[in-house]
Amino acid sequence: MKIGLFLLIPFVCFACASSPAPEAAPTAPHHQTSSHPANIATETIEYTVNGTPFTGFLAYDKAMEGRRPGVIVVHEWWGHNAYARSRAVQLAKLGYTAFALDMYGSGQVTDHPDEAMQFMKESLKNNEQVKARFLKAKAILQEQTSTNPDQIAAIGYCFGGGVVLNMARAGVDLDGIISFHGTLAPLFTSSPGTIKARILVLHGEDDTLIPDEQVSAFKTSNTPSPTPTQASSDHVITCPLLTINKPILKAGMNYNNF
Repeated sequence: MKIGLFLLIPFVCFACASSPAPEAAPTAPHHQTSSHPANIATETIEYTVNGTPFTGFLAYDKAMEGRRPGVIVVHEWWGHNAYARSRAVQLAKLGYTAFALDMYGSGQVTDHPDEAMQFMKESLKNNEQVKARFLKAKAILQEQTSTNPDQIAAIGYCFGGGVVLNMARAGVDLDGIISFHGTLAPLFTSSPGTIKARILVLHGEDDTLIPDEQVSAFKTSNTPSPTPTQASSDHVITCPLLTINKPILKAGMNYNNF
């Protein structure tokens, strides 16, 4: 049974309207922090892909019974940080099992755009590497006893939005993906029938960091997606951590809680 993308719409509203404070990194499996209810279990999961170590973060409601849909969370270009983990916790509160993956490698996280750009370029240098890292995270999520392995979706922010969009283009078996202010350039060429996932792309109308050529090409491509735009919204519109890091950010990034 497939999970309809519409089931994630409450999260879209929640994600865009909420402003989660940065969450302390978990230090042990099922470590509880004061930033989320006691019924939300969290776990740090160490794993490897082709010999490279990665660190992911699992969140689910341990008070719920039975298996539930799983959602993969793909981080921004900063790397696997507290913001990505906070989104996994939000999804757990809504009744999903969420896994915030790591696309860069353990410890590869920064708050400086120059270093973030280096991390991103390194991770994207090989398309099959991107896919392998995503599929490993998907398998980890599907293996969890709280996850229905046949109901998997993915969301991503900025760099992560581009990752989930390209996994849909690559034909990965997902029920749906949502890209928040994500990159739009294709890593994989899709043909009719390749894409299995339902796709929702949320793009800021004033986002100058995503070239107009990418936006136009996406709108005329064969990628089936509604592409709502938010007026007067720049890049990274969903991330309140900008209020902390703003002095070092490039122009065009601006948090907007609508």
